[in-house]
Amino acid sequence: MRVWLPEAITTTAPAIDRLFYVVLWITGVVFVLVQATLLGFLVRYRQRAGRRASYIHGNTLVEIVWTIIPALILIVLTFHSQQVWSQIRGTPPPADLQLEITAEQFAWNIRYPGPDGVLNTPDDITTINQLHLPLQQTVLIHLKSKDVIHSFFVPQFRMKLDAVPGLTGRLWVSTTKAGNFEIACAELCGLGHYRMRGFVTVESPEAFQQWLRTSASQ
Repeated sequence: MRVWLPEAITTTAPAIDRLFYVVLWITGVVFVLVQATLLGFLVRYRQRAGRRASYIHGNTLVEIVWTIIPALILIVLTFHSQQVWSQIRGTPPPADLQLEITAEQFAWNIRYPGPDGVLNTPDDITTINQLHLPLQQTVLIHLKSKDVIHSFFVPQFRMKLDAVPGLTGRLWVSTTKAGNFEIACAELCGLGHYRMRGFVTVESPEAFQQWLRTSASQ
């Protein structure tokens, strides 16, 4: 049983996880050092009989050091974060498949290109809350909303994108493991928000094509 992050199943997820762990370790170490220093000062400068409190101006060099070091850490994290952001949210790579997801209260409407391979034509294949993806292929998703702001989130993808009325968002995904996963709406979108669940099936390209043919014939 996993007790930490859910399993990562996309090509971009490891980079996001590494960034997360770097930030976690840095903040964790700083937290421990600060708390240890605080405890040491509480013990060393505790009230004692016969001692009076005295004023200490401070140490300019120490103040400069503890300002510069966090600033350098933040600069490094900024550049590293920008690299990861550009990788996952920049220009998408050439897509093997494009599909459209339209969110509404309270469902995910998913549209695939039909036999002609073009979206928004009469032979399109549509499903509700059932997203099928071919394994190890790049899929470009066009995300829309019919009514209010929703948020498309699959924890195993390490990706989340708001669906905003009047706008079309884009995200791309290339999966690395087959299986069944859950789509969550990560934005409070109304009284039925708790019911807005979808399901992802990642399968081999052959199984995906067979599913498309079966769905097109129905």
